[in-house]
Amino acid sequence: MLYSLYLSFTSATLLSPPVWIGFDNYRAIFRDDALFPASLANTFVYVALAVPLSITLSLALALLLHAPLRGLPLFRALFYLPSIANIVAVSVLWIWMLNPEFGLVNGLLRGIGIEGPLWLQSEVWAKPALVVMSLWGIGGMVVVFLAALEGVPRELHEAARIDGASAARRFFRITLPMISPAMLFSAIIGVIGGLQVFAQAYVMTGGAQPGSEGGPGNATLFAVLYIYKKAFQEFRMGYASALAWILFLIILGATVAAMRLARSRVHYEGGDAA
Repeated sequence: MLYSLYLSFTSATLLSPPVWIGFDNYRAIFRDDALFPASLANTFVYVALAVPLSITLSLALALLLHAPLRGLPLFRALFYLPSIANIVAVSVLWIWMLNPEFGLVNGLLRGIGIEGPLWLQSEVWAKPALVVMSLWGIGGMVVVFLAALEGVPRELHEAARIDGASAARRFFRITLPMISPAMLFSAIIGVIGGLQVFAQAYVMTGGAQPGSEGGPGNATLFAVLYIYKKAFQEFRMGYASALAWILFLIILGATVAAMRLARSRVHYEGGDAA
């Protein structure tokens, strides 16, 4: 990590030793590099869509799997298994599912009379397609919420039910506050993971031409993918290291901000906030 910080102040490439250039890489990033802000914007949009959607869906599934129904262990396993699948294999599967001509998604849409979009071939729909794909791996988050729901005291719900509280009121006044640490944990992990999204964009948008990753029209050029292209396609290791440190500081700032903003809204057993 310290070596990458040193490299960020050099003109290092894969083929030449590092030469100290001070803050030139950082100045070039903020003055001349139009693609880095675009890649950050793509990443922020992805995070803004994927994290709330995955938390909401994970919590809904956890509530369903927390109900006293038959066969729950089987359903819990079925929902968790996709999250441990190899991301490259999952990406290849989704390339087929999102194919506009013979893919499963558009096939289902045609079945109800809707002509699906071009998905990965469309600048408008490429990011939403990757957001939808990200829901494939929410099994881990579901497990976290299930564990949190198991820790909610049943006597609180019983007392509220006796007092006449509706199911919705018990959910918002008891369940949500009691599982707020799990929600904060999931949000922070989701934001960190979203800011580092790479493999699916690299695999699904690469195409046959090397260097075309992040298309169409840079719509899926995420920050880590841009750093990868600078480092391993243009061999500008010093410049890529500077980009990586900027992204690291953004992730650190987002994490600290989330912890501070949630301090007054997270309930911890014993009454102490974060």
